[in-house]
Amino acid sequence: MRHPETLPPLLEISGLKVDFSTQDGPVTAVHEASLTLGAGETLAIVGESGSGKSTTAMSIIGLLPGNGRVSAGSIRFDGQELVGADEAALREVRGRHIGLVPQDPMSNLNPVSKIGTQVAETLLAHGLANRRNVDAKVVETLAAAGLPDAARRAKQYPHEFSGGMRQRALIAIGLACRPRLLIADEPTSALDVTVQRTILDQLDSMTRELGTAVLMITHDLGLAAERAKHVVVMHRGRVVEQGPARQILEDPQHPYTQSLVKAAPSVAIARLRPEDFRATTSERLAPVASAPAPDHIVEFEGVTKEYRIRGQREPFLAVDDVSLAIPRGTTVSVVGESGSGKTTTARMLLKAIEPTSGTVRFEGKDIFSLSRAEQRDFRQKVQPVFQDPYSSLNPMFTIERIIEEPLAFYGRGSRIERQKRVRELLDQVALPSEMARRYPSELSGGQRQRVAIARALALSPDVVVCDEPVSALDVLVQDQILRLLGDLQREYGLSYLFISHDLAVVRLISDYVCVMKNGKLVEAATSEEIFTNPRDPYTRNLLASIPGNELEIAS
Repeated sequence: MRHPETLPPLLEISGLKVDFSTQDGPVTAVHEASLTLGAGETLAIVGESGSGKSTTAMSIIGLLPGNGRVSAGSIRFDGQELVGADEAALREVRGRHIGLVPQDPMSNLNPVSKIGTQVAETLLAHGLANRRNVDAKVVETLAAAGLPDAARRAKQYPHEFSGGMRQRALIAIGLACRPRLLIADEPTSALDVTVQRTILDQLDSMTRELGTAVLMITHDLGLAAERAKHVVVMHRGRVVEQGPARQILEDPQHPYTQSLVKAAPSVAIARLRPEDFRATTSERLAPVASAPAPDHIVEFEGVTKEYRIRGQREPFLAVDDVSLAIPRGTTVSVVGESGSGKTTTARMLLKAIEPTSGTVRFEGKDIFSLSRAEQRDFRQKVQPVFQDPYSSLNPMFTIERIIEEPLAFYGRGSRIERQKRVRELLDQVALPSEMARRYPSELSGGQRQRVAIARALALSPDVVVCDEPVSALDVLVQDQILRLLGDLQREYGLSYLFISHDLAVVRLISDYVCVMKNGKLVEAATSEEIFTNPRDPYTRNLLASIPGNELEIAS
């Protein structure tokens, strides 16, 4: 019997080239990529959007878009060449031997089909169940993926599932045929840290039990290092570096890999020693700590928000008796899982919704008791930056018009003065002035978020409410936006209410942290106290769930 190390790899990609047909001619998305994955191993491909990592993965199972094709190279799975294989051969491999967990559970589950029906389709298509036993097999498959009360859940629709439950359903479908290889494309990027860890633990457990190899696609280096044995780094369609995960993190060789490692929040906090963290935090808090009493620009006092839900006698408490304050010129982050009440809290500060009880004060005044003139002034001093830079900008407006719009609405300056202000704002967010003539569709995600920040700054506000402002961005762009927010705060004395479920980001940017659970504020303290001495069990659980939390990396 041969030693396992002498066995050929389960997956071997060599010299892979993928082209896409466009109006301007062919565009090469993947340039001569090569990698190997052994049976039962986990390999992570990391890189920013457009790096070619998902295109490489989809090439394996022949699921490229209609204008894409493998133009050169080889993809061998268990000795079988997949490049050039006919559709019948690929159908045999897909699902049965290579499973897929796609990124977005909402767009990858049929909204009008019950969860059980969708699992059954996979089982029946590959002959792993028949009409008599398929219902029992579906329940067994969903239960194996960690879904509680699987028999009842099988009869529900995707909209009745939480994000974590939908992702479990996709994992159940991906592993239903007990494949030898599972492609997991950003399987938890849209999930809260605690749900993310639970899902990844479940995935690890199931693949280990089945002996399934995993090809994981992610932009989170901390996650890759924690979950994968080897890491492949892609940049602009090329493999620029690959090797053992720990080696890549501790001694990256390629400049792009070095920039990824430097920018990743989870890696940064793994390198951070407690004394370093205390020093940086103390430096940020020095102006506040030296004052006899903090100057609170925003105060929430006993704020509650109830919603009446049809068919339920008791109201739903989205926010339950919350009190917090934002000292002037600081960043206060509100963290918690989906449904914790953090975004509802932010929306009340923006006057998008009114509290059921309690008081929200800005500069000492109740914002829901302001006169019309005071409301107009308040709207200019408190501005939002939303999560999704793709949907928060009007696609029909030029960048100039988007940024100028609040200035025009509030009658700030002449047309020529407003145009000059737009150029100044573009410069402040490090965008070239010629960007003013473009439309949002012509910009990258990071550029769009910079435009959203420029628009928020147009009226020279005192407070900016940032609702998950970097969660939709790649790690390098995320790092740029966070640095920009920090620079703007130091230059203009801005105060931020920062809403996030990414605790690695929160640790790096915050002066104070408020932790919410089920509408209640369970803990609030300086960032240093929360991250070095958490008191509430829920906070400790959140911190333990940060991807890469267990990494110990030399400084």
